Amino acid sequence: MLQINCPYCGTRAEIEFTCGGEGGIVRPLNSEAMDDRQWGDYVFMRENPKGLHHEQWRHSAGCGRWFNALRHTVNYRFEATWKIGEPVPAEFAAHVNQGASK
Repeated sequence: MLQINCPYCGTRAEIEFTCGGEGGIVRPLNSEAMDDRQWGDYVFMRENPKGLHHEQWRHSAGCGRWFNALRHTVNYRFEATWKIGEPVPAEFAAHVNQGASK
């Protein structure tokens, strides 16, 4: 069974969590000025890397809080988890594009 470390509650079974997709997506400030193509890119276009991927997860059957995770998409291993608003763990900063807007 896969174990995921909730930064609030500790390590729990995968079944308690829900993936919220790619992490670090920032809503555009001028969304009313965007055309349909730009809005579609923001809403639908996401990375799909082979390797480390920054994601957001929710401990849906636990504390209910959202958190960041760095997960390897090939072996499914979680390399790091951290609270939203906290800095990326230093050893993984090169793999996470914080505040990136699509």
